[in-house]
Amino acid sequence: MYAIVRLRGQVNIKPEIKYTLELLRLPRVNHCVVVEENGYYAGMIQKVKDYVAWGEISEDMVALLLRRRGRIEGGGRLTDEYIRSKTSFADLQELAHALIEGQMNPKDLSLLQIKPVFRLHPPRRGHKGIKRSVKQGGELGYHGETINELLFKMR
Repeated sequence: MYAIVRLRGQVNIKPEIKYTLELLRLPRVNHCVVVEENGYYAGMIQKVKDYVAWGEISEDMVALLLRRRGRIEGGGRLTDEYIRSKTSFADLQELAHALIEGQMNPKDLSLLQIKPVFRLHPPRRGHKGIKRSVKQGGELGYHGETINELLFKMR
């Protein structure tokens, strides 16, 4: 499962890249989505690689995002009580486990009236740089497991 975070804005962006970011539900900077790993998303990520950071998200980080940044339609916070009333899961940790293990698809969150986008803060202590890739010492591109550190800074 991948976490994708938009790091760059929309000035001087090509229309096809802007459209792809809209398809990924990343309309603004510091928004994050969780998607499954498949060929469709891999091609979309490759197209927008100069505007986003992505990597494999851990179960604990999914639970943290759901608890701190999860919202339901109407703007309310996502709580354990809401999860208990709408699903068979006992709490947000079990929901995160089901997402990571593939028992539940990230697209199914919208059926539970959970917003698919997590609106994050800018990272504490700042970015390393949003004009360079990870290999060049920046933040853009594929992070692997270290995306969890970036997400923790943006919690």
